[in-house]
Amino acid sequence: MDPDLLDALDPEQRAVAESVEGPVVVWAGAGTGKTRAVTYRIAHAARTGAHDPRRGLAVTFTTRAAGEMRERLLRLGVDGMQVRTFHSAALRQLRHFWPRAIGGQPHDVVAKVMPLVAEAASRCAVATDTATVRDLVAEIAWAKQVEIDPERYAEQASQRTPPLPAADVARVYAAYDEIKSDRGVMDFDDVLLMTVGLLGERPDILDEVRAAYRWFTVDEFQDVSPLQHRLLDLWLGDRRDICVVGDAAQTIYSFAGATDRFLREFPRRFPGATQVRLVRDYRSTEPIVALANAILVEAGDDAGRLVSQCGPGPEPEVRDFDDEVAEAQAVARHIADLVDEGVPPEGIAILVRINALMPAFEESLSALGIPLVLRGGERFFERREVREAVTRLRGAARSGEMTDGPLQAQVASVLSAMGWSADAPRTTGAVRERWESLASIVDLAAAQGAEGGDLSDLVDDLDRRAAAQHAPVARGVTLATIHAAKGLEWEAVIVAGCAEGSVPHAQSTSPEALAEERRLFYVAITRARRHLLLTWSRSRQPGGRGTRQRSRFLDALAPDIAGDALAPRSSVRRGRGGRPATRREPAACRSCGRSLVTGAERARMRCRTCPQTASEATVDRLRTWRLERAREREVPAYVIFTDATMEALAETLPRDTDALLAISGIGPDKVERYGDALLELLAESPDHEPGHDAAGAP
Repeated sequence: MDPDLLDALDPEQRAVAESVEGPVVVWAGAGTGKTRAVTYRIAHAARTGAHDPRRGLAVTFTTRAAGEMRERLLRLGVDGMQVRTFHSAALRQLRHFWPRAIGGQPHDVVAKVMPLVAEAASRCAVATDTATVRDLVAEIAWAKQVEIDPERYAEQASQRTPPLPAADVARVYAAYDEIKSDRGVMDFDDVLLMTVGLLGERPDILDEVRAAYRWFTVDEFQDVSPLQHRLLDLWLGDRRDICVVGDAAQTIYSFAGATDRFLREFPRRFPGATQVRLVRDYRSTEPIVALANAILVEAGDDAGRLVSQCGPGPEPEVRDFDDEVAEAQAVARHIADLVDEGVPPEGIAILVRINALMPAFEESLSALGIPLVLRGGERFFERREVREAVTRLRGAARSGEMTDGPLQAQVASVLSAMGWSADAPRTTGAVRERWESLASIVDLAAAQGAEGGDLSDLVDDLDRRAAAQHAPVARGVTLATIHAAKGLEWEAVIVAGCAEGSVPHAQSTSPEALAEERRLFYVAITRARRHLLLTWSRSRQPGGRGTRQRSRFLDALAPDIAGDALAPRSSVRRGRGGRPATRREPAACRSCGRSLVTGAERARMRCRTCPQTASEATVDRLRTWRLERAREREVPAYVIFTDATMEALAETLPRDTDALLAISGIGPDKVERYGDALLELLAESPDHEPGHDAAGAP
């Protein structure tokens, strides 16, 4: 290892790495390098002899995260450290001790529980449609994670809204457990329950586990459930050698039993614990971080404010549309523009709150020939086509027949027997997903070949990736729910469907549920590195009644976001002490007095049937000025000001800051950056005659 190992860290990360004794809690905001900090802590502790990595256990929440941490530790020279998910660590212990404690062979773990829950529901004569069964699966999983058995479910779930009457859920829950017991199988939640039971009942086995593991690291500690925390307590005992990392602002799995209570209470449980707060955001540009901070302030979390280390970037945008079809088509065109500007498709993501919004985006992207990857569902290495591809490649590597030409061409030749070709299908659904899976392997072969690897090296890499569930990067735009995007990041992110009923979800009515929806919105925004677009639509179908309202979360943020069709309900000025002072936007056309319906009309402050009143000369001067600013900042022109905002400037000819703030698409940040130059330019306009007021009327 580099003798100056810790020199690669910033001051706060270094403080984490050097805190190798006693309990440590790391408050880590989005993009602040928490994995880097804790892996360097483990490496530093191993190098100095403070820890023996062979007696260390690091726990993450996804197999992918565990694989990434394991790889980082190996690069830092740390070998022998156990890095696992809670379920993986528990299953390893359960299988090891099962023959001694229970006898016989351990039960098989069923990966797909929906058929068993559906069978249980059928036995209980309740609804067995797919949606209800899926909800029952989630409800039973929640009950287990908070340690509620079927007998106590109806009483303990009184504050929840279960998919069926509580008594029916309890009956299905009990029947489901009976089916598993009869067939000698268990689900992943049972793994935790049985491990907790085993360690609690067998002190001799518990002593062995505690002797094997001395130092603990727990990532994403805000997502720990009561059951997982109980298992961690059993592992730890009365020792204090634990480091936890978390961010309460990213607690988004309460529906699955997660709670940030253990993170918040950690300093009280361990008096004198070392506390380090990571606030330097290495992921997102300043405008995106400013937006994320605004959400934290709205949530009352001033302590979690981030400081961008990525410099300036394009301003986030908000756009509204008449219907979901128009929204999806506009998003697809926006993505096509980003790709033309050099952003690779795999660097772009569309995030939605609910799955029902996805089909429109699939169709719109397909119509423009933009590759798409759906995130979620079946794991990459469990897909049938991937298993078949790996088997074929392993056979070709062993036979030694494929030795000529670039590795990428060899792999493409092997996969051609499965019907794969370099030309992407123009369809969506299963055909496209199959092609994308195989294309990911071909792309991985290209990277391996560039480094001198051969077919055997590729197969070995695929095996390592399968063990760590580290799927290769697909070449398409990602379409995912916000929950599925946790822990990931992209160059450009579109958060779509930001309307009431979706963001926040219609069923999130309690203060606690709304707070979680706001955190979910925060997570979505902080996935973006440079480009961020937020969209919503007034109706579901074209021609529908435009009765939807934009998300309440946008109301507080819109003053600092510009967009082609931004339709804020209010704009915010900074009054005394920097506190918001709300002023209503005009809702009537300046020329004819008619109500302004669309966001574009409100941005221009006139209805679409009224003619433009600004002179072409003024508009041209503004466009020239905007183009110069765009070139200076190396951003698209619309990032400076949209066409609608430019027209409003030319027509109203504002004379002061207040008049600028009255124009939709211009908030305090843009006034601070461009206000003086704009007012000077407009004062020189030939249209700017005495008596011409800020409303545009003589």
